[in-house]
Amino acid sequence: MSASPSFAASPIKFGTSGWRGLIADDFTFANVRLAVTAIAEHVNTNRAKTAKPTILVGYDTRFYSEEFSALAVAILQQHGIRPLLCDTFTPTPAIAYEIQRAKLDGAINFTASHNPKQYHGLKLSTSDAGPALPEITKDVEARAAKLFAAGGVPPVKGSTAPVEKTNLRENYLKRLQQLVRFDVLAKAKTRFAVDALHGCGAGYLNKVLADHGVPVETIRADRDVLFDGTGPDVSEENLAPLRNIVLSSKSIAGLATDGDADRFGIVDSDGAWVQPNLILALVYDYLVESRGWNMPAARSVATSELVDAAAKSHGQTTYQTPVGFKYIGQLIREDKIALGGEESAGLTIRGHVPEKDGILACLLVAEMIAARGASISEQVQQLFKKVGRSFAPVRENLHLNDEQKASAIQKSKTDATTLIGRKVKSVDRTDGAKFAFDDGSWMLLRLSGTEPLLRLYVEAETPAASAKLVREATDWILKG
Repeated sequence: MSASPSFAASPIKFGTSGWRGLIADDFTFANVRLAVTAIAEHVNTNRAKTAKPTILVGYDTRFYSEEFSALAVAILQQHGIRPLLCDTFTPTPAIAYEIQRAKLDGAINFTASHNPKQYHGLKLSTSDAGPALPEITKDVEARAAKLFAAGGVPPVKGSTAPVEKTNLRENYLKRLQQLVRFDVLAKAKTRFAVDALHGCGAGYLNKVLADHGVPVETIRADRDVLFDGTGPDVSEENLAPLRNIVLSSKSIAGLATDGDADRFGIVDSDGAWVQPNLILALVYDYLVESRGWNMPAARSVATSELVDAAAKSHGQTTYQTPVGFKYIGQLIREDKIALGGEESAGLTIRGHVPEKDGILACLLVAEMIAARGASISEQVQQLFKKVGRSFAPVRENLHLNDEQKASAIQKSKTDATTLIGRKVKSVDRTDGAKFAFDDGSWMLLRLSGTEPLLRLYVEAETPAASAKLVREATDWILKG
């Protein structure tokens, strides 16, 4: 089913990770009614005739999360679907694991993940515990558009039916104990600093480390719907307080999770923020060595090819996917990879959920540091030496006017053999346009579907070479 042009004004649009909107502007009770009603219709259309579907409803620490969740519960009950409501703020990976563990029919999770404070969002997961694939979100969008064109969904009368509630922490933390070698961590007697960024990771990452005798310094574990005035993103800028606590407490590393704890942030012992790209390759290399998982890796088209080099050093290949963790999730479900990751700090591993897990990522990094007895920067240099070259990935957001956007679309379609003074070895259009050059460097142009923005990803062998490539690519895109 696809939406017709007359439904173009519908406010429900799913991006790479759900539907997001500005609170009180796009993300309103009226629009939440549209989205959840459309999801309920989709579930009922695709349900088994005899079964009553069960949908988990979760939420993060943002403004009005509880109220949106209560509304979703009432709508699901109205449509004959059994809702199971998380009794408190719950990490996205814990929700994914519960779908898998309890064999639920999916989840509606109210979170805007790492987005700034003024945003809220809705993530839709299916019965396989991963993010809903495009064919499902397109159907939900089309149903929402039809409802919108018909005047929307009227306010829902409160249900008298009791609301079933659940707490997912214990089962999820038990799962982490099966995946992480806490004995290695405990023996090392190393101190870690943990930053929950006022999000859902509080009481999970810090608790599981402390429970296993690992010394922990924890910051920002309380709820703050304004997220210190910024947002719960694990960026270098946002993790400045973590850097300070790492240095003052003499911790071996800083571990952070974003708003819904599906993304990770790492600060080295010297206070330096570590690029997620580098962490993905390191953890893959460590898993192959420590777990004996001599299997391929997977990464999005925008992610560092250091992952490929690490895989090659073990005689393995790499799957390249479009941006969006749902594509990596499929490979996890099929048990084809040891690790899958995205440069935007998303990671999961073999045998786990087909969804990003920032808590697990932090724990694996902690285990890796304890096992290898070396700082992250030392391990990065060792990996560069092992694969025979260094990698310096960079991402820039270019804000475009309408004319520049039209020009960028045309330029991304180019099939030139030479570009910005470099010989083009290949062009990949998996997602956007990725130009690989004969010196091993590359650049990727991806236009945002929701903003007047072009995401420019580049990678060369040194930071200076990458900076030069960014400058030249930016001039070419903006100036012609």
